[in-house]
Amino acid sequence: MKKQKNKKHLIFKIFLALSGIFILGCFVFLFLIIRDFPRPEVFAETSMSQNTNIYDRTGEVLLSSIYGEEKRKYVKLEDIPDVLKEAIISTEDANFYNHIGIDFTGILRAIKINLKTFSLSQGASTLDQQLIRSTFLSKEKTADRKIKEIILALELDRRYEKDQILEWYINQVPFGINIYGAEEAANTYFKKSLKDISLEEAATLAAIVQLPSYYSPYSNHLEDLFERKDYVLNRMAAENYITEEEATLAQEKEIVFNQKPKTKASHFVTYVKQQLVEMYGNDFLETKGLKIYTSLDYTLQEKAEEIVKTRVEENSYLYDTYNASLVAMDPETGEILTMIGSADPFKDPYPENCDPSSTCKFVPSFNVATLGNRQPGSSFKPFAYAEAFIKGYGPDTTLVKDEYTNFGSYGGVDYTPQNYDGRYRGWLTLRSALNQSLNIPAVKVILNLAGIDDTVKLATKMGITTLNQTPNYYGPALVLGGGEVHLIDMTSAYSVFSNGGYKVPPVSILKIEDANGNLLYSNTNTPRKVISTEVAETMMNVLSDNAARAPMFGWNSLLYIPSYKVAVKTGTTQDFVDGWTMGTCDLVTVGVWAGNNDNSPMKNNALGTSVAGPIWNEFITYAINYLR
Repeated sequence: MKKQKNKKHLIFKIFLALSGIFILGCFVFLFLIIRDFPRPEVFAETSMSQNTNIYDRTGEVLLSSIYGEEKRKYVKLEDIPDVLKEAIISTEDANFYNHIGIDFTGILRAIKINLKTFSLSQGASTLDQQLIRSTFLSKEKTADRKIKEIILALELDRRYEKDQILEWYINQVPFGINIYGAEEAANTYFKKSLKDISLEEAATLAAIVQLPSYYSPYSNHLEDLFERKDYVLNRMAAENYITEEEATLAQEKEIVFNQKPKTKASHFVTYVKQQLVEMYGNDFLETKGLKIYTSLDYTLQEKAEEIVKTRVEENSYLYDTYNASLVAMDPETGEILTMIGSADPFKDPYPENCDPSSTCKFVPSFNVATLGNRQPGSSFKPFAYAEAFIKGYGPDTTLVKDEYTNFGSYGGVDYTPQNYDGRYRGWLTLRSALNQSLNIPAVKVILNLAGIDDTVKLATKMGITTLNQTPNYYGPALVLGGGEVHLIDMTSAYSVFSNGGYKVPPVSILKIEDANGNLLYSNTNTPRKVISTEVAETMMNVLSDNAARAPMFGWNSLLYIPSYKVAVKTGTTQDFVDGWTMGTCDLVTVGVWAGNNDNSPMKNNALGTSVAGPIWNEFITYAINYLR
């Protein structure tokens, strides 16, 4: 009997020991799971990742967003429409306002349905659990992850009000590939603010939540999305948020999605992004929700895009010329109003299967305006003439003779430039020589009146950044466009003439605000006097003189703007590779380049007047009427 008693006592001791080991093991297991737990209060301490938005100058046109893996715009609960809250709660967690972070009733109901249907079709994750899962945890379906999820959901619900959790949820969960939060989804899919969405649009957004990539309007599963949307509306009716009649009416309404968005003003946006990365770095830009207000006038940008596409198509037939670039700038502030880097950034390279680095006549992705090193032809001549005026020579004094001239040996070859038409005109004033774009007088001006070295220095002061070789490298051919330049630099430099001799560097960013509207940056570009007001006015007077230009270009050429004083100069490079038209007035400076990316010649002796002139004339005429 005693032995039996001792045996029972031993078994009891072993049971207690094993129980203790089991309990200790459970504590150790739980400790290992929760030791690196994130704290739910992180929501209150840090803002969610938000994309940086780039706007036009009005702040009303969104040009592009910069984001990492999550594209999001945060919105407060009071700005979230009730129909979306109700759609999400009805579908994802009908008992949201009654449970404690996990829904035991929902779990039992899901188990019952799954047993009946022999499937795992029903889940019971609450909004709290989904929020925790999308924010902190991996997507692996493991026991330890589920335990973490439940514990954190309980803690989240204990610490915060239901409305706060709902606000976080609607801003945190994905609504498609890279699209996080309902505000960003509404902007992307419906091109409207979240507060303006309709009942059927709210149901559609709520439908996407279950399988964001699959149900995305940009996927190939629209029919499945619409079925899910109808299910959401039925659930809203079942939960008495709407009537059955309202659900039926909403189910019958057509849903119209915005086209998959493309970056507006693509090359300009890339130009701005490069500056932003230098200022803030990629990580900051992708997560802090900055608002970038640029200098771009989107009305002018759209018009320029339309004109360039149409005219380049004409040029391709007439001159075998497939690209063009345009920059428009406010001469007083340096603000870039329009930038066209190529005729169409979303088109394919041409010819088919060409090499963009060498054999493509058209490279859509390359921004000629800021990156292209192109010879400016005669559009460079005004810098040499301006230097001559600085040195005291007058525009209406007969100073140069247009005649056959051998300027001596340069690079081992006699330099004997010719005028475009092969004719000579004898003695001329500087006004006539410049306006008729005569080459021989221009070379005499840079050699005898202005000086190559001083012309390079002046052009650099006015904004040309690419003339980094010694003057001897360029020789007298510099005045005929022998040095490579950027279109944006030429446009900026021409602005000096119409801005009273003041140079203002190109401006693309007006101001930057953080996610809360606090000002981080404001442009404070300071004008710098680089030529006298008298010389600037002289250049404007000379380059706007239609009568002096008429012997070469005619009285009603594309360079003549009848209703406004515009100083303008064209350029065509050797072998008809590049065509330019540059012009400026007090309202706007417009520069246009046309040609082929691979430097192949334009056909039919295409001049700057022929290929760039129509683009320039049509756009600057529109811009003057628009701006004044």
